[in-house]
Amino acid sequence: MKRHLPLLALLLTAACTTTGSPPPRTATTIDARAQAPGMVSAADPRAAAAGVEILKAGGSATDAAIATQLALNVVEPQSSGIGGGSFWVVHQAGGGISTIDAREAAPAAAGPRWFYTADGKPLSHEDAVPGGRSVGVPGALRGMAMAHRQSGKLPWAALFQPAIRLARDGWQLSPRFVNGLASYGGHITPELRAIFSGPDGQPLTAGATVRNPAQAALLDRIAKLGPDTFYVGPQAQKLVTRVNTAARNPSKMTTGDLAAYDAKPRDPVCVPYRSYRVCGMGPPSSGGLTVLMILKELERFDMKRLGKDSPVAWHLFAEASRLSFADRNLYIGDPDFVRVPVAGLLDPAYLAARSALISPDRTMASVTAGTPPGAPPRMPVPASETAGTTDLAVADRQGNVVEVTTTVEGVFGSGLEVDGTVLNNQLTDFDIVPDKDGYLVANRVEGGKRPRSSMAPTIVYDADGKVRLAIGAAGGPTIIAQIAKALIGVLDWDLSAQDAIALGLIYAPGLDAVAEEGTERAAMVPALRALGERIKVAPLGLKANAVEWVGGRWVGAADPRSEGVAIGEDGSVTKIRRFDAQPGRPPE
Repeated sequence: MKRHLPLLALLLTAACTTTGSPPPRTATTIDARAQAPGMVSAADPRAAAAGVEILKAGGSATDAAIATQLALNVVEPQSSGIGGGSFWVVHQAGGGISTIDAREAAPAAAGPRWFYTADGKPLSHEDAVPGGRSVGVPGALRGMAMAHRQSGKLPWAALFQPAIRLARDGWQLSPRFVNGLASYGGHITPELRAIFSGPDGQPLTAGATVRNPAQAALLDRIAKLGPDTFYVGPQAQKLVTRVNTAARNPSKMTTGDLAAYDAKPRDPVCVPYRSYRVCGMGPPSSGGLTVLMILKELERFDMKRLGKDSPVAWHLFAEASRLSFADRNLYIGDPDFVRVPVAGLLDPAYLAARSALISPDRTMASVTAGTPPGAPPRMPVPASETAGTTDLAVADRQGNVVEVTTTVEGVFGSGLEVDGTVLNNQLTDFDIVPDKDGYLVANRVEGGKRPRSSMAPTIVYDADGKVRLAIGAAGGPTIIAQIAKALIGVLDWDLSAQDAIALGLIYAPGLDAVAEEGTERAAMVPALRALGERIKVAPLGLKANAVEWVGGRWVGAADPRSEGVAIGEDGSVTKIRRFDAQPGRPPE
């Protein structure tokens, strides 16, 4: 590392070298390794630095996670913020594991035909995203508040200071942000676009400094007055007015919808995998269950012997993925509204039967959901996920570990903003059409319901019950495949978390699969086709972050496709050989 450069400046320089169209897997290497008693991994170096600042001030992993999220709210507004939601998986040293559901909720007025036109036709997903109707009641701030009550150490207001400084004093636009705004920001309102434009109304270029005084003032109010100030009173009325008077798809949200919202503690979902215990987020996340199903369906195969370069190993991965996705699509929704057979989906006998459908030398001709124990009857119809998400992983020197995936759903969410903060389009994660084949679907829109999510924050324990790995990802339903792939990479193939995240991906949510363009997986396609795989090469918007326990210290990992880094409490930085994400939709 060049000692004459400040750490953050070096990080930003490296992070901003990931644009244009150079050959895949070529970019700057950050040549110090994040390995320290405390660790923060996040999708933006300024956010990771905010978390480290809090760790150095004596904050807990939870405190640092909150500060990191708030900084991401400022510098990565296309992906996350207090206008969106989150899932938390938290390991308390000596206290076990807990999870928090801060997923957005539909307004009480929402119903199965929420995304239908006046003449009774369903909107396309593309047409449903912009404007007010796609906005769910934001949950991220309530999730932070619940986590802080449970395991925070520093005062609430202290956690906001790094984000307030960034919004007030300014932050530099990266080339990736500028390109993303140009490619995927066509739906944003003039008010939101003005934040990233110059006095002449033209978009700012890479390297320009953005200041967001309205957002700084909002964060300062919440820091001083607490989270309730966002959910009741003038601020709540401002949000409701914004979504209900949107030029496109106005909503019917009320201030009562905001006042009634709270984050919910949920039971984690855990299974043994080889000598490890893997734990994740339960419903309304589909990510945790689906990752666990994939792992258990692969457990009977000798993945270690096959290795990461084996087409058979990746074929098996694809087969387990499509079986698990079929169950996910049929059974998983908000458990407060539908009966999700969690125990049945993880039942060893059931998963063994599903695994028996997988052959190493051929691809299944069709894929359908199974019937796990406790599966609810399908409900007859009465007679009358995409890609702005981010992930962060934090560990402190006391051994507390926090994994959070947080999102505004699509890139720049609904395109609406309140006080410089992007509002989500999370309700388009519901199934727009409420029925299929004559039956109601589990993930249909209902008032107060939380849409199904693919977010899959995960913590892995070793045979001694110690945290081995915490990992999460962004990228819509590819999150599930990213996490399962990385877990196999670490637990079966003995890779570092960094190398496991960097592995190219096979994404197979159904019979048709995708090999990630520009990676070693693309070269494997002929061998996979010889096994019967229906597979094409295409870009996948991927982004993951992790911390792992190695040699008595925390080691960080961040996706080389992103601008992310991991920073140790001592200032050490992840060694990342960055490569360009291929053209295509960015991560959710």
